[in-house]
Amino acid sequence: MKQVTESQLNEVHNMLAKGEFIEAMERFYMDDVVLQEANETPKKGKQNVIDGEKEMLSGVGEFIRYEVHEKALNNDTTFYSATMEYVEKSGTHVKVEQTVVSKWENGKIKSERFYHA
Repeated sequence: MKQVTESQLNEVHNMLAKGEFIEAMERFYMDDVVLQEANETPKKGKQNVIDGEKEMLSGVGEFIRYEVHEKALNNDTTFYSATMEYVEKSGTHVKVEQTVVSKWENGKIKSERFYHA
């Protein structure tokens, strides 16, 4: 049984492409989600993860893009590579290449890990 559909994955990616990071988290994360950025300590709980994202986004002056390059899904797991680009309020231009692995359950993301370059 599929835990995630291509339509759901496309909806997430469309929201991210518009810079709707918080809205995507609110819509698709389970309440007890576990999120890990690279080798950092995992964050647990939807509200904790959203609070961390809001803190990071508070330093963004201009959102440039979030572009998904490749994607795949297999039952309860999705994989995709993306480029995120923005300018911090300090004027620093940031470009992040990442691969994201998400585990889904009942149409919601229960865990997600970001691998950055």
